[in-house]
Amino acid sequence: MKNNKPVSVAIDGPGGAGKSTIARILAKRLGYIYVDTGALYRAVGYAALTAGLDPRNAEAVCALLPSLCVELTYLEGEQRVLVNKEDVSDRIRTPEVSMAASAVSAIPEVRRFLFALQQDMAVRHSVIMDGRDIGTVVLPQAQVKIFLTASAEERARRRYEELIGKGMSVTFDEVLRDMEERDKNDSERATAPLKAADDAVLVRTDGDTLEESVERIYRIVEEALA
Repeated sequence: MKNNKPVSVAIDGPGGAGKSTIARILAKRLGYIYVDTGALYRAVGYAALTAGLDPRNAEAVCALLPSLCVELTYLEGEQRVLVNKEDVSDRIRTPEVSMAASAVSAIPEVRRFLFALQQDMAVRHSVIMDGRDIGTVVLPQAQVKIFLTASAEERARRRYEELIGKGMSVTFDEVLRDMEERDKNDSERATAPLKAADDAVLVRTDGDTLEESVERIYRIVEEALA
């Protein structure tokens, strides 16, 4: 799929739907840049927690932004997240940071803070960008829009297995509870709530293997750009 100008593929959906894993694999297959926008919000949430702030305190979080530098870089083809030049890629994947990310993402100033970075990537490169408001807010003109989802139980199971695999001490019930709370927060926030774009293709991945999900999304992208 060769194009003369940058191509944007937007993949939205709730936490644990497999957006990041699928987007990363597809980007490599297509030769696009992968942009994990959720990692950017996690980075801000992590910075707030590290500074001893309540991520729900908009005034305190906004005061932190002028001294905050969040960057995406790529090491051997893998995206790494830097906060003030420090690689925090692994530290931002905990349930605590996940909830902090949900809290700071509801702050309009935080969204504006990260908006330019996300759009600039799409202007300069063909990208697969995943998040919760890519097709609706960040890249409304994306050539391909996909809303990827699965049941809360299925998504929690995947996230639980991921965290256990990383040696973290969590229970399935804790992960499910956090998942349901974040779904509620993301869907009900006033600024850029989680929802499918009107022209997005809805894909449910319950029962699919990773390989099956990747193939389904690849065919959608292929058909849209043909």
